[in-house]
Amino acid sequence: MLVELTHVQKSYAAPSGAVLRDINFQLAAGEAVAIVGPSGCGKSTLLNLIGALDQPTSGTVRFDGRDLAGMSANELAGIRNHDLGFIFQLHHLLPQCTILENVLIPTLANPSAANTAAAVQRAERLLDRVGLKPRRHCRPGQLSGGERQRTAVVRALINQPKLLLADEPTGSLDHAGAENLAQLLQELNQEERVALVVVTHSRELAGRMQRVLELRDGVMQNRMSSDTPRI
Repeated sequence: MLVELTHVQKSYAAPSGAVLRDINFQLAAGEAVAIVGPSGCGKSTLLNLIGALDQPTSGTVRFDGRDLAGMSANELAGIRNHDLGFIFQLHHLLPQCTILENVLIPTLANPSAANTAAAVQRAERLLDRVGLKPRRHCRPGQLSGGERQRTAVVRALINQPKLLLADEPTGSLDHAGAENLAQLLQELNQEERVALVVVTHSRELAGRMQRVLELRDGVMQNRMSSDTPRI
């Protein structure tokens, strides 16, 4: 298993209280899973725990067989940079940088000449894959919303992560853009052999995943496959 959560609980001070309650979750390498549920049910909190951005109040979070609680800050930063890719509802691209430069930002933590050359080649290949290679020298303000989000997907993939974590990746897009991005994520999950966990309100995107899990009031209540998610 790539990710294992065992009896995980996450609580905050009142009035929030317990956000996640006794979560047990496993994700295999290369698997694609959607997490759905109403706003405020703990979906983003769960994603933050999987992504080593937060720690549970109790329970265990393991990534690639390692207990995240036993890692140093530097080790966690290394996992976030090399093994995880993050995609958010807003693209968070740097407006002063070109698309190619934005994609290469995660590689700066290891800036040897050999790695830089390989990273540029990979960036251009991925940009070509998502239809953006001709736009690689443009800046974000010159792109559509869908193009900016596709750039964010390539940036998340640049370090060849084992897992992509996507938090409402289609939330800021129109219907056509959302459908295109949903299809792209599904295809890249298969082509890049990268595991994918998507938090979404989109039925289209959730329906493309291999599994759909539902969170309600901090509890993982339903495990659905072919059923239509209750979002």
